Amino acid sequence: MNAPPETPRTGKGAAMPGGRLTQQERQQIARGLADDLACAEIARRLGRPTSTVTREVLRNGGPTAYRADLAHRATAHRAHRRRQPAPRDPGAPAQVPAQVPGRDAEAVRAYEEAFAAVLVRSGLPAMTSRVLVCLYTADAGSLTASELTRHLQVSPASVSKAIAFLEGQGLVRRERDDRRRERYVVDDDIWYQAMRANARANARLAETARRGVDVLGPGTPAAARFEGIARFVDVVGESMARAAEQARDVLHGEPGAPSGPAAPPRAEHP
Repeated sequence: MNAPPETPRTGKGAAMPGGRLTQQERQQIARGLADDLACAEIARRLGRPTSTVTREVLRNGGPTAYRADLAHRATAHRAHRRRQPAPRDPGAPAQVPAQVPGRDAEAVRAYEEAFAAVLVRSGLPAMTSRVLVCLYTADAGSLTASELTRHLQVSPASVSKAIAFLEGQGLVRRERDDRRRERYVVDDDIWYQAMRANARANARLAETARRGVDVLGPGTPAAARFEGIARFVDVVGESMARAAEQARDVLHGEPGAPSGPAAPPRAEHP
């Protein structure tokens, strides 16, 4: 049974809604997550905006890995780093988006966390979402493992695991720069390639479902069910492939790109 709603603290020592989270508030967030409460409910009990709690959870390991003590120390460390920025090589390009001159670093970080939250709701793991958003918001479209680790304040192992997942989904590729450092790269065709990969996965699903028809016996209720799966997935997969082709043509401004119904997909070569 969930605990009764907590009354937001007031009086001496209470945090203002716009102020920094206190260690006690972080402990309440951890307890709320342990009770499977949504961030909106936790925020209501704290008297905080939902966005404040969502950002706090996502930047500190996500709902399943959030630890109040670690989150408090990490926040103090980030604040210290902002007060004492590390010197940069004047000739080196600014890679991490929050460090680009003229940008509001806090606004950039808040946007990264909001975008990551959307990706989490779409099914991506929390750390994977944060890594992908960090790569996308970098002007170069690429970062090294050490740059990702410093910017996200996470371990190299966490970055490595997230990159492996993204590579498996076709959302990130690796390359070596002129200093022989491994960089993780996103480009304009990444989403197109990911959509095509999803379409191919759907085709494999449909093929497997149709094998079930033969195994279970044509005309049986179970076989009809699998035939329905195959037909549905076929239609979805073909629509995804056509939409991906049309979107790429439109975005790249190809001459003669169709503006009406989606054109048939180009033939792909293995």
